Amino acid sequence: MPKISPLSILPLSTVIRSLAVNTISSSPLLLSPSLKIMTILAHSQNPILSPDRNPLLRFLLKNTFYKQFCAGETHAEVQSTEQTSMWKKCVKNEVLPWAEGTLATVRLAEPGDFVSIKVTGAGSLALQALEKQGVCHATLKQAIDDICALAAERGVKLAFDAEHAAVQAGIDLWTLKYMKRYNKPGKGGAVIYGTYQAYLKACPQVVAKHMAIARKENFTLGVKLVRGAYMGSDPRELIHDTKRETDECYDGIAEALIRQSYNSVLQAADGEKEFQAVDLALAGHNLESVRKAQVIRTEQAEKGEDRIELCYAQLQGMADEVSCELVAEGKMAESLQSSDDSKVVVHGGINELIGGTKGGKDTLNLKTDVPKAYKYLTWGTTGECMKYLLRRAYENRDAIGRTREGRDEMGRELVRRVKGVFASR
Repeated sequence: MPKISPLSILPLSTVIRSLAVNTISSSPLLLSPSLKIMTILAHSQNPILSPDRNPLLRFLLKNTFYKQFCAGETHAEVQSTEQTSMWKKCVKNEVLPWAEGTLATVRLAEPGDFVSIKVTGAGSLALQALEKQGVCHATLKQAIDDICALAAERGVKLAFDAEHAAVQAGIDLWTLKYMKRYNKPGKGGAVIYGTYQAYLKACPQVVAKHMAIARKENFTLGVKLVRGAYMGSDPRELIHDTKRETDECYDGIAEALIRQSYNSVLQAADGEKEFQAVDLALAGHNLESVRKAQVIRTEQAEKGEDRIELCYAQLQGMADEVSCELVAEGKMAESLQSSDDSKVVVHGGINELIGGTKGGKDTLNLKTDVPKAYKYLTWGTTGECMKYLLRRAYENRDAIGRTREGRDEMGRELVRRVKGVFASR
């Protein structure tokens, strides 16, 4: 690989200006008269020789020697110079590594997989733009454009992570923008998903508002529903007072979206009458919530009702009892496809199964759903993953009840296997 020039990061105008100034400074023939001219200009009382009074002289000097050695005439110009320098460092040290890592993850994913995109991982440029809900830096914008385009090309879905309350409104704006571009109705489902945190009191209103926007602007809303992950940093008044309220909010939104009907939790935005169907990812470790969703799906399958695109997701290393139950039901449902007599309805996800035949006669045609279960995988060196591992450790501490359930499930599984070994002897 050819060696990259260190000066390649400089703008062309800076390179040309530096070349001109250094050429003069390094030439005895040019330097001597230049110094005399500069001395006269620095001490002259003649208005014609004053850069502050002579616009032409000011223009010539400001765009050569002045810009080479001075940051600016005003506070705003100094800030602009500082930011230009700072932005270059941020782009090099934060945005580009983040973009490369995210693109590598999208390439690693298989068609149909999800990739989570944490926008603040791009560093201070992203944080500044999100906090102000403004336009992001051109390099960051191009990076996100490239990530979304590659995901769409490969058939990979992108879930924009929810983050701290201070930046969430900005993330929502960016997410909706990319949904509008990539989530075209009738084209294989949503590519871009936004993340909605049910522990926030305003979550139902935000979902309803985004559904209204999706209907008006004709795109499919991708919803990744979670309970929430920033209890320690989000303002307490934004969060439900009790876990029960959070559970009710989560389950209520999930039910409304799956049934495609507003309810007491998820109510229509102002002026909305028609329910806008969404693509839904139920992300969480609560087995009761998953089972509630599956009951609704089973009812819909039995009645032959339209069903939305739905999947479930849990973190690697957590809530394996939830994931494995979904996988087991999926395998059971798939086994019915090759059965001669398919009369069992199985809870779950998307695919239809139609009953087979027995004795030359058609059996009862049954429709059932095969649940789609995903595991959230994080990759990188051990050092790179330490902050992620610390966050998981804190999450396990905060959800001690759920962690005990997982521990007990694993204990029972180990006992079952040990008994199986002795029983087979």
